[in-house]
Amino acid sequence: MHIRFDQAELRYGDRVALLPLTLSLVERRIGVIGLNGSGKTSFARLIAGLAKPTSGKVTLDGLDTVADEQAARAKTGFIFQNPGNQIILPNIREDIALGPKSRGLAAGEVERLVDAALDRFGIGDLGTRRPHELSGGELQLAALAAVCVNRPELVIFDEPTNQLDLKNRARVKTAIEGLAEQAVVISHDLDLVADFERVLVFDQGALAFDGAGQAAITRYREIAGC
Repeated sequence: MHIRFDQAELRYGDRVALLPLTLSLVERRIGVIGLNGSGKTSFARLIAGLAKPTSGKVTLDGLDTVADEQAARAKTGFIFQNPGNQIILPNIREDIALGPKSRGLAAGEVERLVDAALDRFGIGDLGTRRPHELSGGELQLAALAAVCVNRPELVIFDEPTNQLDLKNRARVKTAIEGLAEQAVVISHDLDLVADFERVLVFDQGALAFDGAGQAAITRYREIAGC
């Protein structure tokens, strides 16, 4: 997918969340790093259509996230920092089925798609479990299955390894690496994005660096003073 920012800016009243940004992204794995409040989540929300630019525009394969909102949003899936908040039905299987059902698919096709999504991320045993019964890593994978069953071209992750133990972090990292879909990953976990094709560093609402993973991490450390 071709993600393009054309002088896109995001303000909330007098507060500037993201300064005007012109940028073109086509890489398969894109990392987004920066200090808290630097603009990285605002950047991701603009891509997903969860926020609308105050000025300028954002396009996905030429589709304007405002003028072509429905078509553009169908291309993306968003995994929030607390994925438990986006699993809204009583168990994981029902939640994954929500998207296919909303498209009016037959019951048998819905079941097939749910089974495939569970198997894809190695969580077939979690289908009847309730969200509060799952670990943080299991919640990430369940939310990812519920997003990917809708066949987005791009998946956006907001801090996917936040507060995960080593085992669950490795499991989520492997899932991200194995995605056929394009991915944008916001993270304070620098090792997670170190080998990404492209990593953006944000600072005080502006893009401070754009390049390979290790070089981006070096620049981020300079900004953070550590």
